[in-house]
Amino acid sequence: MRCAHLELRQDLRLPSVGPGGSYPETCLTSCCGRAMGPGNHCLSLGFSVSSLGLLLLLPLLPECLGAEGRLAHRLFHDLFANYTSALRPVADTDQVLNVTLEVTLSQIIDMDERNQVLTLYLWMRQEWTDAYLQWDPDDYGGLDAIRIPSSLVWRPDIVLYNKADAQPRASASTNVVLRHDGSVRWDAPLITRSSCRVDVAAFPFDSQRCVLTFGSWTHGGHQLDVRPRGGGAGLADLVESAEWRVLGMAARRRLLTYGCCSEPYPDVSFALLLRRRAAAYVCNLLLPCVLVSLLAPLAFHLPADSGEKVSLGVTVLLALTVFQLLLAESMPPAESVPLLGKYYMATMTMVTFSTALTILIMNLHYRGPSAHPVPAWAREFLLGHLARGLCVRERGEPCGQSTPPMSPPSPQLPEGGAGPTAGPCDEPRCLCHQEALLRHVATITNTFRSHRAAQRRHEDWKRLARVMDRFFLGIFFFMTLVMSLLVLVQAL
Repeated sequence: MRCAHLELRQDLRLPSVGPGGSYPETCLTSCCGRAMGPGNHCLSLGFSVSSLGLLLLLPLLPECLGAEGRLAHRLFHDLFANYTSALRPVADTDQVLNVTLEVTLSQIIDMDERNQVLTLYLWMRQEWTDAYLQWDPDDYGGLDAIRIPSSLVWRPDIVLYNKADAQPRASASTNVVLRHDGSVRWDAPLITRSSCRVDVAAFPFDSQRCVLTFGSWTHGGHQLDVRPRGGGAGLADLVESAEWRVLGMAARRRLLTYGCCSEPYPDVSFALLLRRRAAAYVCNLLLPCVLVSLLAPLAFHLPADSGEKVSLGVTVLLALTVFQLLLAESMPPAESVPLLGKYYMATMTMVTFSTALTILIMNLHYRGPSAHPVPAWAREFLLGHLARGLCVRERGEPCGQSTPPMSPPSPQLPEGGAGPTAGPCDEPRCLCHQEALLRHVATITNTFRSHRAAQRRHEDWKRLARVMDRFFLGIFFFMTLVMSLLVLVQAL
């Protein structure tokens, strides 16, 4: 039987097997299940050469990992044999310890306008140098960094000055990265509840500025100096909020002197700029109010005989009151009135005036025949020029040619209740001799003229009411439209 012979020569530096400290040169031969001669290390291979090398190196891994673990254990024992986390880690007590602060904004959890509290989820990184935690990497097998619990090392007492939480801040139980040169890096997640003055004057198109101030609580500027890294907080990992748009979060270092202490205290302030997303408020609060307010002027267009003019105004006023109550529940009690609240109050004021004017116009319309005639100035100006300008005309009268109606002469009864004086007439059947008949005819004529005059006065008052309806319809509709456009422009 013929066999296929494969030979590979390779030097493998492995742990000592014999006195030579290495494996002998090996001949790998694949044949028909039998060795190719005595004295050779032959294997029957069903796998690749690279797999064989990996199998040969596997026994070395526990030894290597164990060596690194032993080095880290020895380093930890050497560093913390005489170390204390209670004292500031500086070689000279007069030396200022520099702490670099870096903040990354992850999420805006809540903005409570009523209580004026802002809740954020932050990632905070603090870096400083510990003079007592340094070593030479060559003495520990090139080990240049270790990760240990943060509770074992000294940590700066950096706190949030404008905290609005009653519970004390609990330090995050995360590890610190300790390097051979003594630099310590501490990364920890943090949920902050800070006070923020909320200005709702332009609600729902408002922008807010909330400041988060971090600094040491007990160390002054001569012992610990806090500085920000970069010009502001990181926003790359920010989870977008449904209500607020983040415009920026700039950082600024300040050096303040408080009344309690003579030395200055440095701090780092992060100014978070927010702009409210007003789409939901426009759809749920503003647009319904605009549409309801546009119905108020239409009460002047309803016929007076419909009996619904006052009812429409009162219904619109009640609807606006409901919207005002919904707005008041979400707004904090403040001196400044929100823009949307101003619009509601202005609209409710106009609806109130329009309802009152509707009642007065209804009074003019329903004045009976016993009412006095329309004054001369009202007849000239309102029923003349204004009616012509507003195209309020009688049936069949062309627009723009309206003329003020002439006041009919008051009927005059004949003196003594008699008809016309009977002249000299020789005809015995002449009507001039029928005084009683003439008296009755004069009475009927005067009564008819009085009725016509009363009807004319009534029509004049009804026409005056129509002119006033048309005039106030244009005025109130224009005012409502302008106010609504001024508020809606803020959303663009």
